[in-house]
Amino acid sequence: MMRNLWGIDDVASYLGVPVGTLYQWRSRGYGPTGRKIGKYVRFKPEDVEDWFESQAAGVV
Repeated sequence: MMRNLWGIDDVASYLGVPVGTLYQWRSRGYGPTGRKIGKYVRFKPEDVEDWFESQAAGVV
């Protein structure tokens, strides 16, 4: 079963960071992997969760 994709607001809420921080991270090549779909950035929830877990483990 596929979960719905997350928008930038969803990811910001999940990580507890401002939306602007996510855009800064993307411009620096940091943060969870997002994909452009038209003019929108969308994230797979499992990619965000995996990225988050890798931070706790000290893996970048």
